[in-house]
This record gives sequence, structure tokens and C-alpha cells, in this order.
Amino acid sequence: MTLQTNLKHWETSADVEKCINQEENVMVCCGRMGPMCVPVYAIMQDLEASGKYDHIAFRDMLFDSPEAAIIRNLPECAGFMGLPFTVYYKNGKVVKATSSIQNLDMVLDILDTEFAK
Repeated sequence: MTLQTNLKHWETSADVEKCINQEENVMVCCGRMGPMCVPVYAIMQDLEASGKYDHIAFRDMLFDSPEAAIIRNLPECAGFMGLPFTVYYKNGKVVKATSSIQNLDMVLDILDTEFAK
């Protein structure tokens, strides 16, 4: 099963490893098609479509997949209680991780801070 978004999906831990090692800047939203997750996917889709953030790879991953343990078990996500888990990677390393719903301003603040051109 994959998420019903227009984002590229990570389905395996190998997908995760390959992408974070090939792309300098990566934002992944690991969640479900629920009320806290869908707005974050929508923000990511809009930002990707805008072309303003072409230097960032936007991805999603189904939280309930056994393969998503690579996200769920990150030390940066240890205290998270709500979905989605949103993780930002730079050069293969986690630079920021958030949980629960985010609005556009929150996402832009992280992107512009962590992934400034």
C-alpha cells in the first residue's frame, strides 16, 4: 500500500538510504491519510510544484509499513506522540524532525533555515 499523494513514495528502507545519500536536501513526511498528515502532504506538493524549492527532494512514507521503522526509530523521533513524523535530511544526516500537523509558515521556516541556497 502507498499513500494517495502526488509525492514520490518511499516504500523500503533501501529507498530511504538511496535518496538521502543521493540528494543533498530531503524532506519526508511519514504518516497516514489522516487529518494531521494530509495538510502536510498538501504543503509539500504545493512547494514541489512551485519550483521555488527544486533543491529539495520531497518524499512520503506510509507510517504503518514495517519498512518505516527507519524513520520511526530515529533518535530524533524518540519522543514523538503524534503523526506525521516529518524529517529533514541534509547530506544524509537528520537536521530537523517534527511531529504532528504543521502549517506552511512552520515548514517554510525549517526549509529556509536548514536548506538555504
